[in-house]
Amino acid sequence: MSVAVVTDSTAYLPADLAQRHHLTVVPLTVLVDGVERREGLDLTPTEVAHALTVRRSTVSTSRPAPEQFAETYRRLLGAGSSGVVSVHLSAGLSGTVAAAELAARQTGPDRVAVVDSGSTGMGLGFPALAAATVAATGGDLAEVSAAATAAAARTRTFFYVDTLEHLRRGGRITAASALLGTALAVKPILHVQDGHIVLRDKVRTAARALAKLVDLACLAADDASRVDVAVHHLDDPDRAAALCAELTSRLGDRLQDVHVAQIGAVVTAHAGPGLLSVVVHRRAGS
Repeated sequence: MSVAVVTDSTAYLPADLAQRHHLTVVPLTVLVDGVERREGLDLTPTEVAHALTVRRSTVSTSRPAPEQFAETYRRLLGAGSSGVVSVHLSAGLSGTVAAAELAARQTGPDRVAVVDSGSTGMGLGFPALAAATVAATGGDLAEVSAAATAAAARTRTFFYVDTLEHLRRGGRITAASALLGTALAVKPILHVQDGHIVLRDKVRTAARALAKLVDLACLAADDASRVDVAVHHLDDPDRAAALCAELTSRLGDRLQDVHVAQIGAVVTAHAGPGLLSVVVHRRAGS
């Protein structure tokens, strides 16, 4: 059998896309007032966003346990997969990669390869899809792993949030950056760089934030002949649709696939309400 590809729930892949590519998704956990719930299974991002507004309510997240990954790897190998490539969100944002690496060592490092996507959302989803595509054509462990790594290098993630406070509280952005981003009531535009969240630009209004996301996405596409785009939102399909329409107009025939997906509970817990994100994937050879 072919190499199996595993990812985690923060890829926020549309369900039909994950199923079509035979991806195995391991959920992260969100704790709301001390109660553990699994992302994508027991908890919605809307519930998390509400909890963030409730006084004295506590929200945190945790990685999957190494044993959870090990059980997944053993099951896939036992079912006949020749190997497993496990692609996950940035080690700079979560301990998920470390848990997967520990499980890989326990299961068999010659049969399990772990890839750090350096991002999250479809910044993780596109590398996982690239790995699954090569696996479906009969690629071996090294080839499938290399496909994920190469796709990650061709992917850029940009996003807007109403406030940097939630990212600061969770340690995903520095206090200095949070202060800079909220000074004079500016709206922060961030991107993922070297696996970490970095302040990219500041604008005055939410409308300008949307326009800036489009500009940054087009700049990331550069002169690529073929690009894929994903738009993430939190309970705001109209704004996501407007962003998609503008990207489609600007990128024209170069735009291959467009994916729109609600952001999940884990990212909501750290980014807070108001998130809007665009992910650009330059296709290989373009």
